[in-house]
Amino acid sequence: MNQDPQPVIASEARQSMPEDDEISLLDLLQVVADNLRLLILGPLAAGLLALGISFAIAPTFTATTKFMPPQQQQSAAASMLQSLGALGGLAGAATGLKNPADQYVAFMKSRTVQDALVERFKLMDRYESKYKDSARKALDGNVLIASGKDGLITIDASDKDPTFAAQLANAYVEELGHLLNRLAVTEAQQRRLFFEKQLAQAKDKLIKAEQALKGSGVNETVLKSTGAAVTAVAQVRAQIAAQEVKLASMRGYLTESAPDFKQAQTELAAMRSQLSRAEKDEPTSGGDNDYISKFREFKYNETLFELFAKQYEIARIDESREGAVIQVVDAAVPPELKSKPKKALIAMLTTLATGFALLLFVFTRQALRGAAQTPETAEKIGNLRRAWSKALGRD
Repeated sequence: MNQDPQPVIASEARQSMPEDDEISLLDLLQVVADNLRLLILGPLAAGLLALGISFAIAPTFTATTKFMPPQQQQSAAASMLQSLGALGGLAGAATGLKNPADQYVAFMKSRTVQDALVERFKLMDRYESKYKDSARKALDGNVLIASGKDGLITIDASDKDPTFAAQLANAYVEELGHLLNRLAVTEAQQRRLFFEKQLAQAKDKLIKAEQALKGSGVNETVLKSTGAAVTAVAQVRAQIAAQEVKLASMRGYLTESAPDFKQAQTELAAMRSQLSRAEKDEPTSGGDNDYISKFREFKYNETLFELFAKQYEIARIDESREGAVIQVVDAAVPPELKSKPKKALIAMLTTLATGFALLLFVFTRQALRGAAQTPETAEKIGNLRRAWSKALGRD
């Protein structure tokens, strides 16, 4: 019975594979042994050279400051999102601001803060920059700002002068405070800024209405007979105007189906009903210059001013509760030890990189030498050399 030759050939090939691998490994070890001096002395020489060069590099010092950013009270919108459970988490993630401290990190990396520091420390001269944009880039490269999971913000400022490094790190905190004084970041600050503007406008209108009332003269008879009714109507109208402003602000963080929003709408409807009843008992005036019309305008602006003043005070109290104060945990001090260059690390990495490059070089050289022994490969190498010579213009 004849045996199939194919299994026999496959078996012989499998038996020869370990032998080929063993020969290839021995060849590699032979290459390493032949170039052992180069592979040992070369990396050592490169590492010692890098170590010597690192001593010539001017040391860099890094000063660190840590602070706690202003803490914000939970707004009504955030409370609603939190009550939604998992859906609230998805909505919060959709805003893109996972950590509130990231906002303050962005503030310190803003062009406004960087320009203030460039002007304050004359960084264009210090970094030898011709343009302010180059100085900002150099400043950004020397300062690392990061927020941690603990809620603290860390500022690492590096410079060849340890004292200047500490001053630069602390200056970032100071410039952030100056910027926050000009911005309305928290919800209470935004409400305070809004009602501050409304209060200023209401005050101007109240002064004008008071001057117009004084110009018309005081009519005690008319005031006694109609003053109460006119005052009631003016007050209700002012309350309606204030309630409409409140509803407009609530639309920014509440939906129309929210209980608070519906309650505010109900209160507005009740005020309008009260106004319609009060207007029936209100006396009519003879014209635009009539004393009653001027008195009505005065009482309207007076009530509106009082309402805005109350809202402004409430916003100021909420702002103070939010603790909009930067609390420094660790102020930067001039470091005693340099942060770089790290001489040992430089020498070790240079030694390893040089050793790997030389090992690759001897293997490649050996492979080219072995390939040049066959006529076909020798011809390809010759063509490659001629192509290079022609490309370099040597042909």
